[in-house]
Amino acid sequence: MSNINRQKIVDSVPQSGFFGHPKGLFTLFFTEFWERFSYYGMRAILVFYMYYEVSKGGLGLDKTLALSIMSIYGSLVYMSGIIGGWLADRVFGTSKSVFYGGVLIMFGHIVLAIPGSVSMFFVSMVLIVLGTGLLKPNVSSVVGELYSEQDNRRDAGFTIFVMGINMGAFISPLIVGAVMDYSFHIGFGIAAVGMFLGLVMFTLTKKKNLGLAGTIIANPMSPSEKKRTFTIFGICVVILAIICAILIPNGLLTFKGFVNLVTILGFLIPIIYFVVMYNSTKTTAVERSRILAYIPLFIASVMFWSIQEQGSTILANYADERTQLDFAGIHISPAWFQSLNPLFIIIFAPIFAWLWVKLGKRQPTIPQKFSYALLFSGVSFLVILLPAYLGGSNSLVNPLWLVLSYLICVFGELLLSPVGLSATTKLAPAAFSAQTMSLWFLSNAAAQGLNAQLVRFYKPETEMTYFGVIGGASIALGILLFMLSPKIQGFMKGVR
Repeated sequence: MSNINRQKIVDSVPQSGFFGHPKGLFTLFFTEFWERFSYYGMRAILVFYMYYEVSKGGLGLDKTLALSIMSIYGSLVYMSGIIGGWLADRVFGTSKSVFYGGVLIMFGHIVLAIPGSVSMFFVSMVLIVLGTGLLKPNVSSVVGELYSEQDNRRDAGFTIFVMGINMGAFISPLIVGAVMDYSFHIGFGIAAVGMFLGLVMFTLTKKKNLGLAGTIIANPMSPSEKKRTFTIFGICVVILAIICAILIPNGLLTFKGFVNLVTILGFLIPIIYFVVMYNSTKTTAVERSRILAYIPLFIASVMFWSIQEQGSTILANYADERTQLDFAGIHISPAWFQSLNPLFIIIFAPIFAWLWVKLGKRQPTIPQKFSYALLFSGVSFLVILLPAYLGGSNSLVNPLWLVLSYLICVFGELLLSPVGLSATTKLAPAAFSAQTMSLWFLSNAAAQGLNAQLVRFYKPETEMTYFGVIGGASIALGILLFMLSPKIQGFMKGVR
């Protein structure tokens, strides 16, 4: 997109009206608030819905299978962002992509809200994965279009936007978790209503508040390109359908095989990205050096997200079956623990932001921050060992242990997640800046693909070993990364 188009977009947006920010931020703040309300509300109870017995309103799936599905679902959500970004850049534009994505997500939740079969459950997952891939990366892109490149309100605008994300993620598990014992489908219905409200907010206010933001297609396809692309896409869909129709009935494509395939893709796609960027003629020598520096950061990110994302799988199951849920005179829904992560981020993110400003040039380097993040994530898993070690593996655990584990992991997230986003923009080759951001999000996809394999080893009798080995591996990798930090810093060629 040319600078002329960028300025034309900015000029079309009312530049005040929402806490001193462009009026469009109001639209995007509440669109994303309701989308995250919808997503995290659904996610908070999804794993319980899968493995609870049919008599309790669940699907009655094997618990290990349910945990693997949850991990693969998360991995596919992040992978689908690549497709969503491409469709926005070449076909729809970001605004239409956000709307279409929201519609798919809403229908996915509606399918979940209607009591049905396991096959309908998978239909809903496909809709939500595709919808989130269309909406999630593109709504953030529209936020960036509200500001000129020289506007010093941009960082503050994204901070307000991220607060909307975490507010939605904090509130929804509390509401949906409260109705879980009555009906999972009511909870999913609430998630659908949340996405509907987001769509209404977006549709009613976008014309007045967003102007041209999100409407210009960055790299539109010519009619001949469209015809060729959609022909190839249609042929691929038909071939894939034929392959599935042959393999599935004959037992050659099982769910275990699909899990393994997604796990492989979770690592193979980033490897291809790194190889293509490094060997491209458009990549300079300095940029190649920075790519080499980025690789250990990517690996560290996979390790961190592998632990953090188990908050919705292993720790959710731990909250359900190993935690004392009648505490201080109230009954705690196991889904409520999903609100801890966004709550702690809302509380501590401003403190960390102030700390980096206060320290200035004395703050740790990027690799050092990543190493500290791995130490925190590792300790968060080791904390879970203590109650079992002190009170035995058969006794119910005080919920404050889980609260402490989530809190420690959030400290790691605040050291890695925003720092990783910033580092990605600094280390990315100029010709691959957008794709490198996609690569960053693929570290989460790889982590959850890895988790789909790891959760198979979690059983009551292996609980201490499971948390101990994974937590210990994170700490060991953190120490190694800290030791290599000066070397990695040298490859960054001036980026700090």
